[in-house]
Amino acid sequence: MYLKERFSRAEGVAGVRLLCPAKVNLYLKVLGRRPEGYHDLVTVMQPLSLADELTVTRAASGVILECDHPQLPLDESNLVRRAALSFEEETGLKVKAHITLRKQIPVAAGLGGGSSDAAGTLAALNTLAGDPLNGARLHRLAARLGADVPFFLQGGPAVAQGTGTRLTPITLPSYWYVLLNPGVPLATRWVYENLDLSQLAPSSEIPAWDPEHPETWVHNDLQTVALRRLPELNGLMRQLKDLGAKAQAVSGSGPTIFGLFSTLKAAREAGEEMRRTFAGWMALCRGLTGQESDTAWENQTWMI
Repeated sequence: MYLKERFSRAEGVAGVRLLCPAKVNLYLKVLGRRPEGYHDLVTVMQPLSLADELTVTRAASGVILECDHPQLPLDESNLVRRAALSFEEETGLKVKAHITLRKQIPVAAGLGGGSSDAAGTLAALNTLAGDPLNGARLHRLAARLGADVPFFLQGGPAVAQGTGTRLTPITLPSYWYVLLNPGVPLATRWVYENLDLSQLAPSSEIPAWDPEHPETWVHNDLQTVALRRLPELNGLMRQLKDLGAKAQAVSGSGPTIFGLFSTLKAAREAGEEMRRTFAGWMALCRGLTGQESDTAWENQTWMI
């Protein structure tokens, strides 16, 4: 999680502003379904410079949530509000916070925006409360909110295993990404429910992450469901490949697809060419390595 700014006053921290990054799944292998309905998987995720902005300040009472996305619910179905309530239950502290969320990450897009915002909320509330939860407790609390939430607490690329909450940091280059979203949301639960496990290659081996040759390992088992629902994504991925992408795939449960490029110049040229025919949401951004300072990457996203 990347801290952008602290607001201070005499008695301590009065508020924080965080950048909550999106992610791409460069590799996602589903290993099987658990009895309780969850899935075991192996996935490689990289956070992106595309980010929501979360501001949390002290309030007189309760949790006040504001968001500039008109379609995003503000009740307990919102992961940010659920994160605040979970923090209150875990710590026994009454949360009094005014939370403002500025959305840049598309909703239900396979980019982890809701999970990232939830992780940011936990981190911000913990800071305001004087850090009552250590890293391990924050991780456990995050895992109860969603499989991707712990990933966004740590910062930097990682391999996630189990249901996605067992994390191992890895080193990846600062790839450049062209992201394309046709504007048709896909719910993660629906995608998993429609995944035909019998059609997947039965392997639990973790491939070698050759950073110079992502085309040899970039893969997503969930892609089959997204492509059945939105077959036009096939053509978009072919276009990205023809325009020089080193690898291309659906991210997470989709429907966002990405083209991976080695340089900003190559990604920008591909994005400009794609914009000639693609009418949906498009962005160009940088993959984060985890070594950046908190705001060094803040302006490295371009809407095309």
